Formats: sequence, C-alpha cells, structure tokens
Amino acid sequence: MSMTHPAERSRNGRGWFERLAEAASNVTSSLLFMCFCLVLVAALVAVHVAGLPVTWQLLVGDAMTSVNLLLLALLKNTERRAEHAIQRKLDSIAAAMLDQRAGDSPQEAAEELRKVIGMDEEL
Repeated sequence: MSMTHPAERSRNGRGWFERLAEAASNVTSSLLFMCFCLVLVAALVAVHVAGLPVTWQLLVGDAMTSVNLLLLALLKNTERRAEHAIQRKLDSIAAAMLDQRAGDSPQEAAEELRKVIGMDEEL
C-alpha cells in the first residue's frame, strides 16, 4: 500500500479513487443528500421522543456516526486534492517567472502556466 498523495499516484489522469471521490463529492453536495441527513436527524429525534428501546436509538445513532465518518474522509480527500492543485499552480507560476527573468521564451512559460492552471478547462 502506497502512502503517497492520491494525486501523485496516477500521472496519466485520474485513477479510480479520484473518480470515486469526485462522484461522492457531487452526491454529498446535492439537495437529495441534505434531505437524507435531515431524515436521519428527524429519526434520531423521533426515536428519543417516542421513547423507543435503546437498540433503536443505537441503530439511528450508528447510522449518523457512519455518515459523519464517511463525510469526514471525503472532506479530507477533497482538501488534499485542492491543496495539491494549488501547489502545482504556484510551482508553475514560479517557474514561469523564473523563465521570463532568465530570458527564455515567454511563450513557452505562458503556455506551461496556462496548461497547469487549467484556464481552458470547464468547471
């Protein structure tokens, strides 16, 4: 098992984990997922108000804890990918500035900068 950053493992594009994390991020930012979380919270309140047995309280509490843990892992993954992307952009800006100062072709530096920043990519 490799302990390198996920963005550094696959140089030729996104791997399966990156695609899964992106899809999970899209799902968790949707209205449907927000409604699901509201239903979980309502279920927790209903179980306590109704005075159901402790097993029901534990079941709903465990479901909420599981969702919370998965969201935490997803948040950390998203944070790391964003951090890595920002670092690559800063490195490219620094390299472009150094190339320009050294008298190299400003077109090559600008093209490299444009490629790394992803100015042509759709969001």
